[in-house]
Amino acid sequence: MASLSLKPLYAIFLLLTLTLTLESIIVRASDSSSHYSKFSGVIIPGFASTQLRAWSVLDCPYSPLDFNPLDAVWLDTRKVLSAVNCWLKCMLLDPYNQTDHPECKSRPDSGLSAITELDPGYITGPLSSVWKDWVRWCIEFGIEANAIMAVPYDWRLSASMLEERDLYFHKLKLTFETALKLRGGPSLVFAHSMGNNVFHYFLEWLKLEIAPKMYNKWLDDHIHAYFAVGAPLLGAPESVKAVLSGVTYGLPIAEGTARLMYNSFGSSLWLLPFSEHCRADNSHWRHLFDGKVRGNNTSHCADVEFQLNFSGWPADIINIEVPSKMGNSSAYPSFAEEANAVTSEMECGMPVQLSFSARELSDGTFFKAIEDYDPDSERLLYQLQKLYHDDPVLNPLTPWDRPPLKNIFCIYGVDMKTEVGYHFAPSGKPYPDNWIVTDVIYEFEQALNSRSGNSVNGNHGHTSGDETVPYHSLSWCKTWLGNRVNVTRSPQSEHEGLDVQVHLNVGHHGRDIVPNMTRAQRVKYITYYEDGESIPGRRTAVWELDKVNHRNIVRSPVLMRELWLEMWHDTHPDAKSKFVTKAKRGPLRHDDCYWDYGKARCAWPDHCEYRYLFGDVHLGQSCRLKISPDDLLSHYL
Repeated sequence: MASLSLKPLYAIFLLLTLTLTLESIIVRASDSSSHYSKFSGVIIPGFASTQLRAWSVLDCPYSPLDFNPLDAVWLDTRKVLSAVNCWLKCMLLDPYNQTDHPECKSRPDSGLSAITELDPGYITGPLSSVWKDWVRWCIEFGIEANAIMAVPYDWRLSASMLEERDLYFHKLKLTFETALKLRGGPSLVFAHSMGNNVFHYFLEWLKLEIAPKMYNKWLDDHIHAYFAVGAPLLGAPESVKAVLSGVTYGLPIAEGTARLMYNSFGSSLWLLPFSEHCRADNSHWRHLFDGKVRGNNTSHCADVEFQLNFSGWPADIINIEVPSKMGNSSAYPSFAEEANAVTSEMECGMPVQLSFSARELSDGTFFKAIEDYDPDSERLLYQLQKLYHDDPVLNPLTPWDRPPLKNIFCIYGVDMKTEVGYHFAPSGKPYPDNWIVTDVIYEFEQALNSRSGNSVNGNHGHTSGDETVPYHSLSWCKTWLGNRVNVTRSPQSEHEGLDVQVHLNVGHHGRDIVPNMTRAQRVKYITYYEDGESIPGRRTAVWELDKVNHRNIVRSPVLMRELWLEMWHDTHPDAKSKFVTKAKRGPLRHDDCYWDYGKARCAWPDHCEYRYLFGDVHLGQSCRLKISPDDLLSHYL
């Protein structure tokens, strides 16, 4: 009888145990979900990656297309083709005070639609797509609409003018604070190209808005991770070509027209190359201690700047041919010796070839040297002094030390043919076509080459940049890593881990880290440099993606996969390691499944299966995941 009386009690005990277990699983799952749902994504686009809309009424003669309020200005290809003069009025700014044209003004659009497609349309939409694929990924993985916030800006303006005219940095600060209140957690910052320069300026501007003791706490509360994608941390030589001869960026306009427009922007000098060995005074500290802002910021260069060739860059950024009447070179001591060395050529009326390094570009020496030969030099010198050297918050043309953020991921493409220097000569045409590019210097495959085939002397690195920004500038964030770094190299495509190479605790004592790892032919890799130990509570990682273009990196499925896995890992309470594992990469979406014609089945049979749905037009389209994405993601904890 006693044993019989214990059975109900035992059954009740089992029921209570099962109930508590189920409750713990549910609570754990809800905690995981709520923990993940607290994060927001803040996107800061790059140069020319935000739609601009008209804020005026402008009648365009000889064209059926006029400009009305809220009409697309950047970008509307139809109006560029049919009414280019009207379109320029809406794009140009006064080079001295950065005001709009008297007849037309433009302002940046708002929201995600401002950065997804610049020129929506059946043909122009895919060609002008920027962040559209990124947003689509977020939707596919169930991210809520209010969790992704875009912060577009008028990319024509300098940093100080963004705040003066649009209060942009006040609005950006409010965006982070709103995200915290709305979702209860910090944000993930995604910045591309010049958007990283904007974010750099914001972090310095924030020091003037928040008490020094609260600065780091504000950052920890509001920013969980910063993803710096394609960041031109030391500038980009392509901006020099845009200043002197014009870059059309694929638009149906002349290079001279593009130059005229570009040089009216205050942001035209924001991406100038500069030396890592020269630093400007911290204006904000003078502001705090003196109670006022002083102009004429002083730039100090370390001795190594004058011992190295080319300011540490692969080559001189500019080699320019000027008329021989330039006899007053003593006014510019940086190139006086070079000019004196060609005195005989000058006396014979031969043109003079002058070279300028990154330092001589950023400090204005180059623009002073060509002031007598180029009408834009005076305006550019004015902008350089007022908007950059005398900026009350930060001289943007100065190296960036690691910001005090908890998690930083610096991501960029490598091993692409990238321009690192130019040769210019007078074209014989009037302004704005008065200069012509006579030669281009490239870095590619561990060598420097020129378009003309002439030999190039310089400092080539172990790899090249991303087709727009040289490796020297992109890789500056490697200086943010500590003395011991874990290096992993794995294929970009899905893999089972057979070609993954790992080197732990690699010593890092110089500027760069060159891993001693092998490469298979025709295989694109990702190389991860990860440091989670040197700064307690902080993580720093650098990802180098082979053969990924600067402008298309934000549309790269490989990058989006890696970002998603890292975010999933970071926000999951069961994550065991500091970084997501690189041991294998399998399909995460239906689009990742494909048909293996060699084996006559869907590839990755453990993850994908053939499942035809009405409307499928080929075998690969019918290959779909057979297990849920959540189960797939659990393998990466």
